[in-house]
Amino acid sequence: MALTSTMHTFDVALSNVDRGVYETLAIKAARHPSESEEYLAVRVLAYCLEYAEGIAFSRGLSEPDEPAISVRDLTGALKSWIEIGAPDAARLHKASKASPRVAVYTHKDPRLLLRGYEGQRIHRAEQVELYAPDRELVDALVRQLDRRVSFALTVTDGQLFLDVGGRTVSGALARIALPG
Repeated sequence: MALTSTMHTFDVALSNVDRGVYETLAIKAARHPSESEEYLAVRVLAYCLEYAEGIAFSRGLSEPDEPAISVRDLTGALKSWIEIGAPDAARLHKASKASPRVAVYTHKDPRLLLRGYEGQRIHRAEQVELYAPDRELVDALVRQLDRRVSFALTVTDGQLFLDVGGRTVSGALARIALPG
């Protein structure tokens, strides 16, 4: 018997001062049994940090040629391709050809990720944005994971402040350049 996805609902008070985005979000995210808690936490953080009109999660494993998160304009044209975790160089190459903007949010050690990209061909590698949220932020969200989670996320001067479960954790969102 196949395991089914678990639906999680995140109620988020988002204040992204850096981008001028102030929203109350109700995010529904299905977690596939093969998806780690860290992956889900970073996927939700990425959704919040990238929040814009037209943002959406993909259908997951059933759509392997789609990004984990996409931002489309009103015509349906792809504006941003957002990957989570550790996509391989071929996937980033394809994404960079399909979308004007590509971003990766990783819960993995970015140094290992960069080593995997060395010597690989990635279209417009210098424009691919690689982000690594502070490990303590991810861990704080993972500790509170349940079917329904409420948290506040404030972003100011590149610093993230996460208020979840009555505890505030702060940390940076490191931007790392891809070898290119």
